[in-house]
Amino acid sequence: MSSVLTYPEAIGVGLLQGVTELFPVSSLGHSILLPALLGGQWKHDLNVAADGSPYLNVLIGLHLATALALVVYFRRDWAKVVRGLFSSIRRRQIQTVEQRLAWLLIIGTIPVGIAGLALDKVFRSTLGKPVPTAVFLALNGIVLYVTEQLRRGGTGRRRAGSSVAPGEEHLDPDDLSDRRITKLTFGQAAWIGAAQILALCPGISRSGSTISAGIFRGMSHEDSARFAFLLATPVIGAAALLKVPSLLGPAGDGIRGQLLAGSVAAFVAGYVAVRFLTKYFETRTLTPFAVYCTLAGLGSLAYFTLA
Repeated sequence: MSSVLTYPEAIGVGLLQGVTELFPVSSLGHSILLPALLGGQWKHDLNVAADGSPYLNVLIGLHLATALALVVYFRRDWAKVVRGLFSSIRRRQIQTVEQRLAWLLIIGTIPVGIAGLALDKVFRSTLGKPVPTAVFLALNGIVLYVTEQLRRGGTGRRRAGSSVAPGEEHLDPDDLSDRRITKLTFGQAAWIGAAQILALCPGISRSGSTISAGIFRGMSHEDSARFAFLLATPVIGAAALLKVPSLLGPAGDGIRGQLLAGSVAAFVAGYVAVRFLTKYFETRTLTPFAVYCTLAGLGSLAYFTLA
């Protein structure tokens, strides 16, 4: 094996992945750029494109911990989704909020699931290098900024159309948000979910793309973020589960302890991140992330092309 993953590297990558997977700044982009910027042993060990490197498998494996953090945080929602799906199939109807939410998530997951299976390896092997990643990170920032500019009336607070309706005063904010989300059509859910395909390009954020797509469809920042995190859970969880068997085999030799340490770090970081962001988007916008991604992307591009 051409590189070995150390415990400090695994924990550092776990923390980085747990935060950047949910912040609209691209986890894969940062996982490629940061080791390359740090240089030395980190650049050698944490190289997605290096032959024989366990890094990419470890990164995808860490997604399972992030998905678990999302399940734990949104456990009430996922309990409703499971109940809704089974009741919908049993009764052959889609009438309740729970039933509709379940099918919106299923339909929203299908496009990226198909694209991921077909294109993931091609995108990562071709574009998983610092220079194209820096370009995509800058583009990610521009997309986030344009989203906010095109929605000039938005402040991140609930739109007038998403105020509490008569008879809903007793519901908690999460239930109200689910009710607003289920006003999406199935076509809109598929379109929003398909935005995750852009995240196959390292540097483009999954959550940023999905939140932006939701905002373009008239959702508030709060509801868009909530729907994005719910959509992300089965996608990143399924991608991670596909890699777990290989990590239990020869590909995981010598790094299982590091992977476990990184997974714990990713779980904690992911839980803290989603807890922060669900509150953040109640009152704030994508603009700070847009500025950061644009500057970080352009700065990284200048470094790698001029160095």
